[in-house]
Amino acid sequence: MAGLRSAVAKADDRSRETRDARQRVRPGQASLEQFEVEIDELADRGDEDTQGDRRSQSSGRRVERSTENASTLIPDDTAFCIPFDWNRMALFILVAVILAVPTTMAAPPVPTLVAGSIAGVMVVFSGKLAALERRVAPRPIFRFALMAFTIPIPVALMSFAISYWMQTGGLDAIVGVAQLVCLNAVALALLGPRLVPRFCAQVACWGTFAVVDGSLEALGVVSVAIVVFGAVNKYQAGIQRVEAERSQARERIRNRAEDILRDYEDTGQGWFWETDRRGQIAYVSDSVARALGKPAEDLVGRPFTELFELDHDNREGERTLNFHLSARSAFTELAVRAGTVEERWWSVNGRPIFDSFRNFCGFRGSGTDLTEKKKNAEHVTRLARFDSLTGLANRFQMAQSLEKILSAPLDMHRECSVFLLDLDRFKHVNDTMGHPAGDALLKQVAQRLERTVGKMGRVGRLGGDEFEVIVPGRYERNALAALAREIIANLSQPYSIEGQRVVIGASIGVAVSPHDGTSSEALIRNADLALYAAKDGGRGRFHFYAADLHSAAEERSRLEEDLRDAVTQGNLELYYQPVIHTSTEKISGFEALLRWNHPEQGWLSPAKFIPIAEESGIIHAIGEWVIRTACQDLAGWPAEVRCAVNVSPLQFANNNLPTIVANAIAHAGIDPSRLELEITESVFLNDDEGTDAMFAALKGIGVRLALDDFGTGYSSLGYLKKAPFDKIKIDQSFVRGATIAGSRNGAIIASITSLAQALNMDTTAEGVETLDELDLVRMYGCSHVQGYIYEKALSQEDATNRLKTGLEAIAQGPRQARSPRSKVLRKVVIENSGHHYNGTVRNISISGAMVEGLWNVPPGTIFKIALSDTLIVTATSRWSTENRMGVEFSKPLRQDNSGRFIDL
Repeated sequence: MAGLRSAVAKADDRSRETRDARQRVRPGQASLEQFEVEIDELADRGDEDTQGDRRSQSSGRRVERSTENASTLIPDDTAFCIPFDWNRMALFILVAVILAVPTTMAAPPVPTLVAGSIAGVMVVFSGKLAALERRVAPRPIFRFALMAFTIPIPVALMSFAISYWMQTGGLDAIVGVAQLVCLNAVALALLGPRLVPRFCAQVACWGTFAVVDGSLEALGVVSVAIVVFGAVNKYQAGIQRVEAERSQARERIRNRAEDILRDYEDTGQGWFWETDRRGQIAYVSDSVARALGKPAEDLVGRPFTELFELDHDNREGERTLNFHLSARSAFTELAVRAGTVEERWWSVNGRPIFDSFRNFCGFRGSGTDLTEKKKNAEHVTRLARFDSLTGLANRFQMAQSLEKILSAPLDMHRECSVFLLDLDRFKHVNDTMGHPAGDALLKQVAQRLERTVGKMGRVGRLGGDEFEVIVPGRYERNALAALAREIIANLSQPYSIEGQRVVIGASIGVAVSPHDGTSSEALIRNADLALYAAKDGGRGRFHFYAADLHSAAEERSRLEEDLRDAVTQGNLELYYQPVIHTSTEKISGFEALLRWNHPEQGWLSPAKFIPIAEESGIIHAIGEWVIRTACQDLAGWPAEVRCAVNVSPLQFANNNLPTIVANAIAHAGIDPSRLELEITESVFLNDDEGTDAMFAALKGIGVRLALDDFGTGYSSLGYLKKAPFDKIKIDQSFVRGATIAGSRNGAIIASITSLAQALNMDTTAEGVETLDELDLVRMYGCSHVQGYIYEKALSQEDATNRLKTGLEAIAQGPRQARSPRSKVLRKVVIENSGHHYNGTVRNISISGAMVEGLWNVPPGTIFKIALSDTLIVTATSRWSTENRMGVEFSKPLRQDNSGRFIDL
C-alpha cells in the first residue's frame, strides 16, 4: 500500500509542474501550439531524464491518468494526526539509549528502562493506530484519543525516562538536554505540518521534563516555552490555512486545464507526441493508439514514422517529414496519411528540444485530424472539375484537357477531334415532366454516352443538355462519322423515366484539329457552328465543320447589326393581311406582319430575321414598336375593324408588357378590344403563376387574346381551360392538303372548331389559298379565314385605301391546289411525232413539271419525256410562255417515304 502510494505521489509530483503550466492557458482560447509551448518549458529536463526505460515512464503516465483525481477521492495524509512513519521514533529511542550508555558507564535506572520500553512498544505499533485513525476519520473524539495515546504519551514517557536518568545523576545534564532537544526535533520532523500533534508533542516533552525537575525555574521556563509554542503554532496554522486555500485553487485550475487537455486528446481531433534523440516515440496520446488499434505501451520505443503510411502514394509527405526529422528543424501543418486501416489524414507540428547544454534531446509536437478537411477539399476540387449531376468532366476540365492536347510538344500529338452534342426535345421532357425527371434523363444520357465513346475519347458535360467529347489522335473522317452515328443512335433509344417511356434525340457538330483550328477557342467555335448546321438540317444529325459555316455565321452577325440599325433608323414596316368573317365575307380585321426591306438583300422573310431578333434581345424593342404602330394605324380605320399582333414568348415573359400595351392603346385613343394579341403555346412552358398573372393583367386592360398556331405545339387542353383566349388560330399546315383524298386534316380542323365553339371562342383558318380549301373550312365551322384566297398582306397605305372601298371581300383563286413542286435542274429528252428535242426541267411534282427549251408550244400538245434512263412519262402541255411550258403527267410519279421520286 505504501509503495503504491509513493509511486502515485511521485507521478503526481512529476506532472504537477506540467499541469501548472497547462492551467495558465485559458480553455477555449488556447491553440494546440500554445499548449505545447507551456508544456515544453517545464518538460525539458535533459537527455538523461528522457533516456532509460520509456515503457516505465509511459506506464507511470497511465497510472497518473488513472489516478488523476486522487487528490479529491483520497484525503491529504497531513489531515490525519498520526503519520504512518511515526514508528521511526522507535529507532530514535534505541539510538538514544545506546549513545547514552557509554557516557554514563552504567546501566539506566529501572524507571528509565520501563518508561523507554513502554514508549518504544507504543511507537512500534503506531502504524496500526494510524490506519485505525483513517477508518474512524469522521469521529473526532476517537481520532483525538488515538492521537493522544500514540504521540504525546510515548513522547512524555521518553522525556520522563531521560529526565529521570538526569535527576538520578546517572546521565550528564548536557547530554540529557541534548537528547530531549533531539527527541523534540525528531517528533516535529516526523509530524510535519500537523500542528496539533506537534504542539502536544512539544508540551509532553518539555512539560514532563519540568515536572520531573520540579524546580520553579524549570516550570517557569517551560511554561513560557509552551506559550511561545502555542503562539507559533497558531501563526503557522494561519499560514497553512492560507496556503491550503491557495493550493486548492491551484489544484482546481490545474485539474480543469488537465481535463480540458485530456478531453481534447480524447476527441481524436488533436494529440501530442514526443520522441527521443533517436526518433523513437517517448510519449504519444492515447487517442493515437486507439486510432492505430495498438496499446499505447507498444508504440513507445517505436520509430515515430511508423505512425504514418509513408508510401509511394505520399512521397511528398515522406520526404518532408524525414527531412525535418533528420535536419532537426521545426515543421508545422505537415499533412501525412495515418497508418490506420481506414483512410485518415493528420496535420503534424513538431520542434526539436534541447537541454541546458544545447544537446539535442528529441522532438516534441502535436497533431490534428485533417480527414474531414481533406475530404471537403477533395469534394470542392471534384465540384470544380466534375459535373455534380452526371459525374462527367465539367466545362473547366474539358477545356484543360483540350488545351493540354493542343499544347503538346510534338505536332503529331496535337491532333484531336471535338464533338459538341445538343439533345433534341430535352426541353419538352424537362418542362412537361419536371426538373427531377430531366436530371434523371441527363444521368442516363451521360452513362450511354460514356459507354458509346469508351476508351476512344473523353466525355464531359458543358451544362444543361450540352455535352462534349474529345477524341485525341488522328482518325479518318469515316471513323469519326461512324462514332457520331453510333452516338446519335444510342442516345435516340427510348428511356424509362419515372415509369414513362421517353424518346429524345441528339445533334452533333464535329471539328478536327489542326484542319479546323489549332486553338481551343477556334475548335470549340467551329464545332459549335457545325452543331448549328446539324440542327438546322433537321436535328438528329451530325455535321462536320466547313468554311462556309463560318461565312454563314459572319453573315448572321452582319444581319444582326443591320437589324439593330433598322430598328434604330425606323426601316421596319408593318403589312396587314385581312381577316375575313366567313359568314358575312367582310373584313373583320387585319393581322400585322413585320416586313424588312434590307438595303442590300431586299425583302427578307421574317423567318430569317425574327429568330436573330429573339436570340439577340432586339425582339423587345421590335415588339414594342409593332404594338405602338398597330394601335396608331387602328386609330385611322373603322371602329369595327380589329388588328392582331403577334407576341413573342420573350415579350410575354416581360413584366412590362401590360404597361407597354396600355400606353400604346391610350396614346392611340382606341378601344382596347380592337387590339388582339396572338400568343403561341410555348408561353405556358414558363412559370405557371407568372403566366396566369400576365394573362390576368392583359385581360384587365381589355385586349383580346388569340392562341396562335394551335395544333403544332403541345396542344394541351389544359391551356384552353386556364387561359382566357377569345380565338383559336388553326395553323396553315392543317389547311394545306386538307382537300386531298385520304387526308386527316379535315377531321382535325373539325375537332378544333367544335372545341372552340363549345368554349365560346372564334376560330381563324390560316393560309387558305384555294376555293376548295375555303369551302372545306366553311363546312367545318371556322368563323374567320385568312389567306391569299382573299388578299395578300397590304402596306398601311394600301390597307387604308382598301378599307375606303368597303369591308366586302371576294374570294379569288384556283379551285384546287397543285401538288407541291421541288426545284431541280435536269437535262431531258422530249419526243413528239418522231422528233426529239433537248430540254431542261426546272421544277417538278408528282403531277407535272416546268420545262424549258421549246418555244410557243400549243396547249394540249402531247409529249414523251425521258426524265432518266429508266423513267419515260407521257405529258400534256397546259400552258406555254416563250421557251417555257407547263406539262401535266398522264400518271403521277411515285415517291418514297422521304419524298424522293422513284427511278428519277
